[in-house]
Amino acid sequence: MKKYIIIILKLVVALILVQTLRFKFTAHPDSVYIFTTVGMEPFGRIGVGIMELIAAILILIPRTSWLGAVLTFGIIGGAVFMHLTLLGIEVNGDGGSLFFLAVLTEILSAIVLWVEKDNIPNLNRFALK
Repeated sequence: MKKYIIIILKLVVALILVQTLRFKFTAHPDSVYIFTTVGMEPFGRIGVGIMELIAAILILIPRTSWLGAVLTFGIIGGAVFMHLTLLGIEVNGDGGSLFFLAVLTEILSAIVLWVEKDNIPNLNRFALK
């Protein structure tokens, strides 16, 4: 049963990441506003989109799901930080939905990473020294 729950969590994270790509890659006005506000438009918007696509793919591959979770945790951690510092919780009247989606994704990727920690190559060798 635990195996299926983790698969569902991975799918949810991947779907959230992929769902937001169309806004980044089509230069949706909200996406452009966000990345302009944080000083990363247009290269940051496209770069973050590419990294999110890579993370979504990696998290679905059993051998690399730990890496996808790490990448997701880092990317979304940056998004949460930007919301808490430069953007604010609510962006363009969205009621905070982008922020709460980012927090949810952060939590889910942390859970996936915790479950997959035994699959990280050489972790025990480095952690014990």
